[in-house]
Amino acid sequence: MNAGDAVLFRSVYEGQVQSCGPMRHVGMSDGRHVLYVRPGDEMRRRGTWSVWDRDEVPRPHVWERTHVLWLAGEGDLSMLGLFWSEGWEFLGWYVNLQAPLVVSGDRFDTTDWALDVWVEPDGRWEWKDEDHFAAAVERGFLAGETAVEIRAEGERVVAEHPWPTGWEDWRPPPEWGPLPLPEDWHVV
Repeated sequence: MNAGDAVLFRSVYEGQVQSCGPMRHVGMSDGRHVLYVRPGDEMRRRGTWSVWDRDEVPRPHVWERTHVLWLAGEGDLSMLGLFWSEGWEFLGWYVNLQAPLVVSGDRFDTTDWALDVWVEPDGRWEWKDEDHFAAAVERGFLAGETAVEIRAEGERVVAEHPWPTGWEDWRPPPEWGPLPLPEDWHVV
């Protein structure tokens, strides 16, 4: 895979795409894929509370307001995002908790587990989306033991403190414009 190549990152649950979006492959760093999302990239996603609802079709969505660089390793239970404003002010780090990432060519598939961690530039951190996570457990989408393991992964990443990453001053080449969503985004 070359720098600038488009890949499709998807959250899949029970064989159906919950959300997805194209990302640019920046390169590899310590065995992890470095992936870039920019304002204007075309995506699909389900509503906040219907992420687990098999009957809702993901709706068109355009990524807005932030640049994101994801560090994602195949088989990892989390990925680390670096967030900047549209004007490239560094906003902080985001730990996305997920099922083990599977990479197959230009397809990056996982299942987003709803619970995440936000880390401020000064290192203060907080859980994100605990209400979504609790609802997923309550509705039986996540078993109690799985929920404990997911929270433990978040605590592990916070304890390891993998930030700063060395990517905080990175900027994309100016020719990397917004990416369209491939027509076969829904084919699992």
